[in-house]
Amino acid sequence: MKKIAPSILAADFSYLAEQIRLVEIGGADIIHCDIMDGKFVPNITFGPIVVKAVRKITKLPIDVHLMIKDPDNFIEDFIKAGADYISVHQEEVVHLHRTISRIKELGAKAGVVLNPATPVNTLDDILEFVDYILVMSVNPGFGGQSFIESSLKKIEELKKIREDKNLNYEIEIDGGVTSKNIEKISKAGCDIFVAGSSIFGEDNISAASTELKKLIS
Repeated sequence: MKKIAPSILAADFSYLAEQIRLVEIGGADIIHCDIMDGKFVPNITFGPIVVKAVRKITKLPIDVHLMIKDPDNFIEDFIKAGADYISVHQEEVVHLHRTISRIKELGAKAGVVLNPATPVNTLDDILEFVDYILVMSVNPGFGGQSFIESSLKKIEELKKIREDKNLNYEIEIDGGVTSKNIEKISKAGCDIFVAGSSIFGEDNISAASTELKKLIS
C-alpha cells in the first residue's frame, strides 16, 4: 500500500497537535520528522524531545530522517522517543551495515538516504539489508524547494533492482512533492511520499492530505 507521510518541518509548531490531528483526518499514514543539526546540513530543527511529544499526539508510525553528524550517537535516543522508522545518510556513517543492524535490533525500520548527487549503485551492498531507501528529490536542509526531476530515474532504478533481485525494501521520496507531480512519482515506483509545504502550507490541511492520498491510490 502506498503511504502519505506529512513532514512536520512545514507545520506550525504553535498548533502542532491540532495540525497532526488534521493530517490524520486527511488519511495520513506516517508522520515524518526531519532532524537537522546545522552541521551536516545548513539548518537546525529539533531533537528527541519533540519526537517524544509527537509520539504522545499520534498513534501513526513516526519516520525520523537523521540529517546530522555522527547519527550513530543518537539512534537509540530517537527510538526511545518513539521513532518507528530511522534513516541515515551513508555519507555520515562509517560502518553502514552495522548501523542498519543496530536500528533493527532496537526495534525500528532501517533506511538509507540517497542525496540528489549520490548514485543508486553506491547502495549495491546494503540493499538486501534495509527496510527502505529514502530518495532526496531536493538538496537536504530546507523545506519548500523545487522537485529535482532526475530523482524519478533513481526511483525507477530502485524499483527494477527490487524486482530483479526479489528484495523487499520500500522506496520513499522527500522534497518538492505536490499534487502536480505525485502521480508521476507514484508511477515511477515510489511507495512512501513525504510532503511538507503541499500539506501544511494549504488552508485546508485535511483536504490537502486527502487529495494527495487519492492521487496515489
